[in-house]
Amino acid sequence: MELHFDAHPGTGPYLLLVHGFLSSRAQFALNLADLSRFTRPVVIELWGHGRSPVPNDPALFHPDAYVDAFERLRERLDADRWIICGQSLGAALTLRYALAHPNRVAAHIFTNTTSAFADAAWVENVRRNVSARGDAIAKGGRAGLEQMPIHPKHATRLPEESRAALLRDTTLLDPIGVAKTIEFTVPESPVRDRVHTNAVPSLLVCGTREKRFKDYRAFAEKTMPMLDVVCVDAGHAVNIEAASAFTESAARFIGQLDED
Repeated sequence: MELHFDAHPGTGPYLLLVHGFLSSRAQFALNLADLSRFTRPVVIELWGHGRSPVPNDPALFHPDAYVDAFERLRERLDADRWIICGQSLGAALTLRYALAHPNRVAAHIFTNTTSAFADAAWVENVRRNVSARGDAIAKGGRAGLEQMPIHPKHATRLPEESRAALLRDTTLLDPIGVAKTIEFTVPESPVRDRVHTNAVPSLLVCGTREKRFKDYRAFAEKTMPMLDVVCVDAGHAVNIEAASAFTESAARFIGQLDED
């Protein structure tokens, strides 16, 4: 069983794009044309999201299993190294991959991610409620998913084209897959205790409107080596709300790496 992915034509190195919770490949639809000018985008979808199936084995939902899945995809593409990019929960997964396989990552780009930098108190709170939340989602079906505050149905700052695409893909969300993500992926996602070992050139494109991320950004700036930060006027969905600024920042960052 494999994660669904779409490999897009482009120029330059492969660029792995990983979306966040309750999202899909539609997360990056606005960025693909610009990113293709200097990379070859490869968009993957998480288990139970978009077109990816739902494994019976809960171990496959663990972030370390996602790292293994990303590495298999790199090998399948026959890429010696590639660039990786994560959004929200996807950023926690790409950061974990960069820490595990720095020799395979030419650069890492990511956006606001609580789950990557969360502390022990956050983890404890999530674990305390995870079983009940997962069961409620599994039993509530699509109606239960729509009640979640982060469901695209409740988004107010997204361009209508992107919001409509995300909403179309929510019909593909599997409540069991989402429940397993809540139970087995989210609580294990933080890498706060390891970011000081980062050895990959990294760029955080930070949406400043998301106030809850302010302290996490400060932590990353203080703790994570080889990190550049670009702040843009956006909320959590940085690459959608500020699509041009996001792709321009990515282009500058990758271009500087080529110069070095």
